[in-house]
Amino acid sequence: MLKFNYSNIPKIIIALDFYNRKEAMKLVHLLDPSLFYLKIGKEMFTILGKKFINELHQLGFNVFLDLKFHDIPNTVFNAIKAAADLGVWMLSVHASGGKKMLISAKKALKSFKKRPLLIAITALTSLQEKDLKDIGIQISLQNYILILSKLSRDCGLDGVVCPGKAAEKVKLICGSKYKIITPGIRCSDDFSFDQSQIITPKQAKKFLIDYIVIGRSVTTSKNPMKKLNSIIESMQ
Repeated sequence: MLKFNYSNIPKIIIALDFYNRKEAMKLVHLLDPSLFYLKIGKEMFTILGKKFINELHQLGFNVFLDLKFHDIPNTVFNAIKAAADLGVWMLSVHASGGKKMLISAKKALKSFKKRPLLIAITALTSLQEKDLKDIGIQISLQNYILILSKLSRDCGLDGVVCPGKAAEKVKLICGSKYKIITPGIRCSDDFSFDQSQIITPKQAKKFLIDYIVIGRSVTTSKNPMKKLNSIIESMQ
């Protein structure tokens, strides 16, 4: 197992983007729950559901349930409450759902003594400037991210998911304690796959990002622990 100090580098969330439990658990059993967080997205949650979340909790892992809720305020309120009942560490909603939806999501957690972190998705790391224009948004991608980040902060959320290159400005506008979670992390020798807004682990440290989400760089590697070790070394 890897041993390292998180005092000066972003914390690592491993995205378990597998199509079956067996493949996911091969990687899970290699990981130390005191060092790594796990992200469960739409794919694995649809296949394995809350039983899999419970299994990961029993192994000692903190789980980021990344279902990116985006619906009318009442629906999101009930969905957030149901997800929080699973005891997960972090939940996500789409900031573009608007002020009423974001406030409703935050209210859903009011009754929980130990509530999960509530994080807003600003812009997917697959998006480019032209993609915004396709959906009628005429401002720059960075300004769009900053507007949604500020809205999410004003609605009481704990942080945002955003591309790494926007992180420094988000921190400047929203405050140093506002959590930044960044996917699209790629080493210099990795494929970018369908990601457009990518940064290296070393850049993630420079940009003062709190959590980096690492998926295919590790999950498609023939030696995932060797890959993780090289990622950690590059940040230290």
